[in-house]
Amino acid sequence: MRLVLFDVDGTLVDSQHEIVEAMNLGISGAGLPELAPEAILSIVGLSLPVAVAQLLPGAGPDLHDRVVEGYRAAFVAARAAGRHPPLYPGALDCLDALAALPGVTLGIATGKPMRGLTAILAAHGLERRFATRQSADGHPSKPHPAMLESALAETGVPAGRAVMVGDTSFDMEMAQAAGMTGFGVDWGYHPADRLHATGAVLVAPDYPALTAALLDWAEERAA
Repeated sequence: MRLVLFDVDGTLVDSQHEIVEAMNLGISGAGLPELAPEAILSIVGLSLPVAVAQLLPGAGPDLHDRVVEGYRAAFVAARAAGRHPPLYPGALDCLDALAALPGVTLGIATGKPMRGLTAILAAHGLERRFATRQSADGHPSKPHPAMLESALAETGVPAGRAVMVGDTSFDMEMAQAAGMTGFGVDWGYHPADRLHATGAVLVAPDYPALTAALLDWAEERAA
């Protein structure tokens, strides 16, 4: 058995516009000045309360809570309106190629709540693709390895036969802490040099390159 775990935002789906919009709606709703998109995208991958506290260190807990609730309300409204972020080009082909390999299991490790993850998977017809789904619900925020440890326990795959695919340093640090390989992607929210600095074995420039690297990795561990 081999396990390939994917982050969601910035890795599988291009959600940057809705994240920036929802965060700034939460911030402005709390009476605070909006932030630049690059500041908001720098914390993608962290669990929401941790991300808000990092973005707004000068605000108190009450304001943090108001921003969190505003962000969640904006996402609920977007889902109710039928708006969902698109998959990155090549993502579905990558999942198909991996699923065709005997002994390869797919999973998710995301800072999103399970409700949001379930909605995205349903919107793209991916409900049955992932044998394990680890979310912010019930786990410490990335880069704590709890999500990955739960995924390994749930699937029965040892850490040495698992890889975490993500776009942020939080994903790479989490993989390192869990004793797993980390593959970075160059189309998300942290630059390649930051991914390499935090343990990425490689940083793929696009999905075809990532797919080829993952197939090679899976073949090497098939013996």
